[in-house]
Amino acid sequence: MEETVEAAIKRELEEEAGLIMDNLRQLHTFSALGRDPRGRTVSVTFFGITDMDNSTVRGGDDAKNARWFPIKNIPQLAFDHIQAVEMAMSKI
Repeated sequence: MEETVEAAIKRELEEEAGLIMDNLRQLHTFSALGRDPRGRTVSVTFFGITDMDNSTVRGGDDAKNARWFPIKNIPQLAFDHIQAVEMAMSKI
């Protein structure tokens, strides 16, 4: 409640994945009813580009299994998250 969405995404990326990203752009707000079976969820998504060779992902807390995947070999994602990946890819 004490930070902007932009500040929150930068903080979460660093805390949960060890990534420092300064070139993030807002992608889309996903708000379809029923997109998360646990309850009403609205997600404001961002994307950015980084050099994988210079970025070591260190997953923390709820992202302990975070790691890089080739874009053509993304594993199954929760809920509608693949839509965000596909949308971001269309922007690059």
